[in-house]
Amino acid sequence: MEATPTENNLPLRYEGFSSLAEALDYAAQGKTGYNFYNGKGELDVVVPYARLRDQAQDLARRLLGLEVERGARVALVADTHPDFLRFFYACQYAGLIPVPLPASIHLGGHKTYIKQLHRLLINCQASIAVAPPTFIPFLSEAAEGLNLRFVGSSEDFADLPKATDKLKPLEAKELAYLQYTSGSTRFPRGVMITQETVMDNLANIARHGVKGRPNDRCMSWLPFFHDMGLVGLVLAPMASQTSVDYLSTRDFAMRPRLWLKLITQNRSTISFSPPFGFELCVKRLRKDDINKFDLSSWRLAGVGAETIRAEPLMRFADLLAPAGFTKNALVACYGMAECSLAVSFAPVDRGINVDRVNGEHLAESQKALPVKDAHGSDAAIAKSFVICGAPLPGYDVEVRDDHGRKLPDRHCGTLFVRGPSVMSGYFGEQELTQEILSSDGWLNTGDLAYRIADNIVITGRKKDLIIINGRNIWPQDMEYLAEQQPEFRTGDASAFSVSDPNGEDIAVLVIECRETHEAKRNNLVNRLQAEIRTELGIDCFIELVPRNTLPKTTSGKLSRSGARKDFLKRVADGQTQDPFNAVHAETLMKKAV
Repeated sequence: MEATPTENNLPLRYEGFSSLAEALDYAAQGKTGYNFYNGKGELDVVVPYARLRDQAQDLARRLLGLEVERGARVALVADTHPDFLRFFYACQYAGLIPVPLPASIHLGGHKTYIKQLHRLLINCQASIAVAPPTFIPFLSEAAEGLNLRFVGSSEDFADLPKATDKLKPLEAKELAYLQYTSGSTRFPRGVMITQETVMDNLANIARHGVKGRPNDRCMSWLPFFHDMGLVGLVLAPMASQTSVDYLSTRDFAMRPRLWLKLITQNRSTISFSPPFGFELCVKRLRKDDINKFDLSSWRLAGVGAETIRAEPLMRFADLLAPAGFTKNALVACYGMAECSLAVSFAPVDRGINVDRVNGEHLAESQKALPVKDAHGSDAAIAKSFVICGAPLPGYDVEVRDDHGRKLPDRHCGTLFVRGPSVMSGYFGEQELTQEILSSDGWLNTGDLAYRIADNIVITGRKKDLIIINGRNIWPQDMEYLAEQQPEFRTGDASAFSVSDPNGEDIAVLVIECRETHEAKRNNLVNRLQAEIRTELGIDCFIELVPRNTLPKTTSGKLSRSGARKDFLKRVADGQTQDPFNAVHAETLMKKAV
């Protein structure tokens, strides 16, 4: 068995497709496709686009045999498995709406995961639900009490009869899928993406974002239920007739070197990751691993999905330079599920571009003034942000203040975007849609940003911003200081604010800690509090918690809102030191989102 090739017999085509089904029909005329690798890095399943199209059309007829109405939602537990892709595209041909559901069960999270699936099934009003065999027990329990037409695995589906009706694929104005947001600030919402919306974004990503080439080959370990994983590394390669190699997210987390091994083996040219993926490699790789890789083919290492810090990316680039990786391959990008995926890309082949500003001035006046000497006399006040590039063609971008007024360059405010790949709205959430999407198409991203000419600079999430004594404090800064301590790792800390009985905000930092010696724990807290006071000029309450305490979003990121809610509950229950009043904490906990 051989993986699908990079070379194709088709003229490369990015644009002009009215739907995902039409794009797959074209890709099926070539030789490229999807390849799945197991946890040992061995090729497990090969799915050329031609075979995928035939299998999807067969499944589409079985879906129609269930006699559900056009546009009915089909919930798909989106594990990294060929069956997800077969069913996703089957929905396209059957005129049904696929809804990827998370396939992520955190330690101790059995009940939480089932509850999450149950709420999502209700929210999307699913008529059909499908999962791989390993997830069927969870899906079946989550679907109890719901009137679904079918709940089962792909094997169960094979026994269903086929409809004889002619297939009528989803058309340009119809929905292509529902994409649930990661839920980092609130319960996940179902983003409605039409065919023409996603096709516009896919064409822009291929032509203007990654600047596709005929010999490109993609590699991905990103989850299929996340927007960057689904749109960026499933739909975009198919719509540009490019082969992709997949490793499951779980296997990557356990053996991050497999990511680099497969890029080396298959001469991959494009692969994306949130920043933590690059950081994980740096932490797990040994020096004697480096000579096993040849990353000279990796021309575009995309970075996005969360706030980007340049330092860990430079450590990755420096560590793997002997293996042929060049720092110019790093490309920062910005996007969100509400925009299909991509809003902006930094230029290809130029590496990470950093803007260094006066951090004190930014915190006090929301103006990003450049510092003259970020490594010399101005080092103490310098704060660095990665520039996420210019908007893709068709996008209008504005930074606005709290009164909705457009701000000039280098003034920080809320980022608003308008363009052809912005969502139709949140499924079944008209009021929420109207809150963030105006009648003339402007989307309130909820992100804090400033502009430098045409370039976008993201500084954080507005809802996560901590305001202490009138100063803006980014939670990422507090978390970063914690992660620099030798006792802690990346992803061990979550920062947020809570109000004391007088209504004044206090900063809180919750950190997963393996140290059990009481004196050493106290020393850790005192040391970190002193560093935060020195670096950020604020006092901070620090709570040390056991491993696997901090809650995660569906995309695997830390949930600050969830961490805040859990912290307030522990305070109210007397399980942790009370920084204010436990009764007040309980009141806040009930109000927590």
